Amino acid sequence: MKKIFALVDCNNFYASCERVFRPDLEGVPIVILSNNDGCIISRSQEAKDMGIPMGAPYFKTPLPVNVKVFSSNYGLYGDMSQRVMEILEDFTDGVEVYSIDEAFLDFTGLNHVDLTGYATSMRKKIRKGLGIPISVGVGESKTLAKVANKVAKKDKSLNDVLNLVNYPQIDELLKTIEVANIWGIGWRTAKKMNKYGIINAKQIKYLDEKWALKKFTVTGLRTVLELRGQSCDYKDGIPEIKKGICNSRSFGRAVYSLEDLCEAVSDYVSTAAEKLRRQKSVVKTLLVYLRSHNIEEHNYYSKWANMKLPRATDDTLELIHFAKEGMKRIFKDGLKYKKAGVILTELIPVDEAPKDIFDTDENLQKKDQLMFALDKVNHKYGWKKLRVAAAGVKQDWWMKSEMRSPDYTTDWKQIPTVKAK
Repeated sequence: MKKIFALVDCNNFYASCERVFRPDLEGVPIVILSNNDGCIISRSQEAKDMGIPMGAPYFKTPLPVNVKVFSSNYGLYGDMSQRVMEILEDFTDGVEVYSIDEAFLDFTGLNHVDLTGYATSMRKKIRKGLGIPISVGVGESKTLAKVANKVAKKDKSLNDVLNLVNYPQIDELLKTIEVANIWGIGWRTAKKMNKYGIINAKQIKYLDEKWALKKFTVTGLRTVLELRGQSCDYKDGIPEIKKGICNSRSFGRAVYSLEDLCEAVSDYVSTAAEKLRRQKSVVKTLLVYLRSHNIEEHNYYSKWANMKLPRATDDTLELIHFAKEGMKRIFKDGLKYKKAGVILTELIPVDEAPKDIFDTDENLQKKDQLMFALDKVNHKYGWKKLRVAAAGVKQDWWMKSEMRSPDYTTDWKQIPTVKAK
């Protein structure tokens, strides 16, 4: 049976989440800022049309007075994302979450269904139920579904839905897709392809398979096959396994005490460890670092601690213990600190990790069950709803978030109030 996939992508997701509870923002240009209100990380279509650049430092970017600026509210975005995914599950059992605003859906076996109409009804249900606009691309591989989604976003006549199954002019469409815009092809590979005169998706589709494998490895060959409509397996899931995980933040205020610094790295470790477990890896080396304010000052201080772990682990509690030990090594009293961070490196798949001779199967099982429960609660009820006490409660060192919208969907005290006259 021929496989069929749909790629659902929430349009301008962060900005769309802000608009759900603020209908007065419809049509208003919106930008969302990164952690600590640093850079522009998301823009509404209106802001894009105004030429506001992505990734630009906020304090250096003059914005027109009609632009609405928000600090990032990941609690809200994460909860709205989960609600979108739950609606998608009404349309198929095969929902594979790709990112906070994207998911692949397995439509295999729906050949008898009008897939364009089916995708349109899905789009309408999410729009009506949540107020989030989505675009849908359908194809006989995940790469083709991605291509369809990209085209559906740009061509307004398609009403955000494009089905490439049995599409008669598919080669003509692929000819308009530049190599760099194809899912799975990084900028280095795109540059290499361009050197060989390969500039669009149609050319990739008709490459010789042996030559593609030799020049662009198995990833390139997979793209060739998927553009031909042959679905390939992704044994380890879609996202590439990261070789290192970093989590760092600038503080919202100057930090002076070891206690606050240990709280901060405990919080950062908790997030990094969750990512580690998500990709089914364990870590052998943990690094923590500190940085003081102002490099021009005489007392500028920057220091690393490299912690070789006694055993490879994905246990948040163990990692926090070693992160705090590392912080104690490098902390220097009397300085005001601007930033701290943790890096997990030497990652290996969890099923390849050697066991410590002092670890019993019962102890390992208890640790795994605890981490599973921690992740499950946070996935169900929202980011950091359950956290380790070492990460602190008040966290008044936390990054700036001066223009953050309320937690409309995750905090009873902030639920919107509707008044009828």
